[in-house]
Amino acid sequence: MTQEGTTNMTTFQGGKTVFGATLGILMLETRFPRIPGDMGNALTWPFPVQYRVVRGASPQKVVLDDPTDLLDIFVAAGRDLVQSGCDGITTNCGFLSLLQHELTHALDVPVASSSLMQVPMIQATLPPKKRVGILTISAKTLTNAHLAAAGVPLDTPIMGTNPEGEFSRKILGDAYEIDFERCRIDMQKAARAFIEAHPDLGAIVLECTNMVPYADDIRRLTGLPVYSVYTLATWFQAGLLPRRFPLQLDDSRETQPT
Repeated sequence: MTQEGTTNMTTFQGGKTVFGATLGILMLETRFPRIPGDMGNALTWPFPVQYRVVRGASPQKVVLDDPTDLLDIFVAAGRDLVQSGCDGITTNCGFLSLLQHELTHALDVPVASSSLMQVPMIQATLPPKKRVGILTISAKTLTNAHLAAAGVPLDTPIMGTNPEGEFSRKILGDAYEIDFERCRIDMQKAARAFIEAHPDLGAIVLECTNMVPYADDIRRLTGLPVYSVYTLATWFQAGLLPRRFPLQLDDSRETQPT
C-alpha cells in the first residue's frame, strides 16, 4: 500500500515462470499432422496455452492398450506444467478419463482429462426422452471403466468411426500423412449411422480430440448440438482466467449519479 492507502500498481509478485497461459495440455507423443481445430494445433485456441509432450505415450498405448500403465509419466509432465505456471490441466485424448482421479490427486490443481466429462451436464440440458451420444475413434476399446471414470451413464449410446477408414487408421497408426477430406467423409458417415441407429439422440459428444475440425460438419448433418474437447477446454479456461468486466455502463448518454 502507498502512504495514501492506495495499491501500488507497478509492483507485482512472481512465483512461476510463464504468465498469461493458465491452461496446460498433456499431449500424446505423435507425428501425424494436426490442422487448426485439432487440440495439438496452437492456432485452435482463442487464448494462450502451454503444452507438454508425454514421451512414450502413443495413441496405440492410450487408446488400444491400458493408459493406467503410463500414469507416472503423465503425472511428471503434469507437474512440469503446474510448475511452469498452469492453473488447470487437460489432456488430448478422451480415453485418459481413466487417469482423472489419479491426476487430480497428484497435481493439486483442477484437471479435466476427457471430453466425456461433459456428458452428465449436457444430458441435463436435453428435453425428456432425448439422450447424449458419444462418437469415438475406437468403440471396441471404449469400456464401461472409461465411462464410469468420467461420470457417464453406462447405457449411453456409443458409435465408433470405421476402424479401417482414413481417420481411425491414420490417427491410431500415427501416420506421417493424412487425407483430411477423407477423414471428413469418415466422420460424416459415422454421424449419419449414429442418428439412424439412435433416433432419440439429442446431442453428440466427440470423444476424440482430433474430431474437433469436423464438429461443424456433424452439426449441419445431424441438426444436433455437438460438444468436444474444445467446448470442454474453453469452459474450463473461463474459470481459470475469468473475463474482467469494467464497472461502468457502455452508454454515451450523460447520466446523473444516484
